[in-house]
Amino acid sequence: MSLVAGVDSSTQSTKVLLVESETGEIVDSGRASHPEGTECPPEAWWEALQEAGRGILDRAEAVAVSGQQHGMVALDANNEVVRPALLWNDTRSAPQAERLTAESGAEAWADDTGLVLAASFTATKLAWLAEHEPENAARTASVMLPHDWLTMRLRGASAAEATTDRSDASGTGYWSPRTGAYVPERLVQAFGRELALPRVAAPNEIVGRTPGGAAVAPGTGDNAGAALGLGLESGDVVVSLGTSGTVFGVSDVPAADPSGLVAGFADATGRYLPLVCTLNAARVLDTFRELLGADHAEFDALALAAEPGSGGLTLLPYLDGERTPNRPSATGVLAGITTGATRADLARAAVEGMLSAQADGLAALAAQGLTASRVLLIGGASASEAVRRIAPTVFGVEVDLPPSAEYVALGAAKQAAWALSGAAQPPSWRIGDTERLTGKAATAVSEQYGTLRDETASWASHR
Repeated sequence: MSLVAGVDSSTQSTKVLLVESETGEIVDSGRASHPEGTECPPEAWWEALQEAGRGILDRAEAVAVSGQQHGMVALDANNEVVRPALLWNDTRSAPQAERLTAESGAEAWADDTGLVLAASFTATKLAWLAEHEPENAARTASVMLPHDWLTMRLRGASAAEATTDRSDASGTGYWSPRTGAYVPERLVQAFGRELALPRVAAPNEIVGRTPGGAAVAPGTGDNAGAALGLGLESGDVVVSLGTSGTVFGVSDVPAADPSGLVAGFADATGRYLPLVCTLNAARVLDTFRELLGADHAEFDALALAAEPGSGGLTLLPYLDGERTPNRPSATGVLAGITTGATRADLARAAVEGMLSAQADGLAALAAQGLTASRVLLIGGASASEAVRRIAPTVFGVEVDLPPSAEYVALGAAKQAAWALSGAAQPPSWRIGDTERLTGKAATAVSEQYGTLRDETASWASHR
């Protein structure tokens, strides 16, 4: 029996799964936390990987890392990290994103890279580094993404031998999913000069070996890892509710949305992964649980005790700024509050607002030609009974709930098994039975939310 390891190095923690390569059966697992914040020393990820992988990695014949996208890991000529990595959820580079977009136009960026720049993307972080930390910028010889750096460390390689994959490269702002090549002029536009970049490996390639002899696969971005773990087919759309909210599906053609709502990512198999990302998902519920002094069970009970529409309350859940729509300086807005508002109304408004932001993502994908034949709900917040029961009413469609699993790490393990096998296609692993969630579409909720979203956009434009 061959065992493979899949790593999920996310914003908050590292998860490692040890999986049987032919069946996908999980044999062992480990977990370790990361420091909080929007920047992180990459060495902390390595330490977490060693902790989470203790007694696991040394049993695997192959390993792959799926990691948080967009983070900027800058290295000097001696392979030393120049500064703590800026993470995807660090919005300090919003002015640089605006400047770079204005210089060339949103349509040109979308045509070249599949993206319209937002503060999350690596290119904007490089522009920030060049403007605000010129000494660190001058030291920087190469740049890579979090999963690239961990893959390099697993191999004991240098930056000159570093690799990445299509999915993570597609989130930088200087690689083209359409052509499958870097766009060096976009890197130079952002940073002022060229940098050494990781080689983009084939999806099922063995890029090296660990010191113990295990094969190392290219790895992938976290959303592409989840898509691979779930075994998505064309027409499947995932709504993933973690620290961020993501709405994505597999497509046979690249997306190029000049509005910037849909990021035209690549997937981990050679296809494409159009994606909408919101900065605010599970933490919206955490915030309102704390405000209401309720634990998870009480919060769910409160939310389900209120009627659809939350007694007229509507939450625009941009608590920490927002990426989609691109409002990095936004804050949350709670509208419609009266003396008759109840704790239950507040709880339900939090759930409806958070889900409505993801429903905007479903509509944006449909506008790019990816209409969902089914919606799958995953991520930490999908464990909430209130989220499960309210989601179909907000989305207006039936929702499938796959079994709870670490799908990002599972996708990384599947890629490791694929590379180990040398097969043309990734293995087909059964993920278990899904639960079908149904509910009557609450059109009034969508209308209330849409009105508030559009009104706040108008307010911002007149400031």
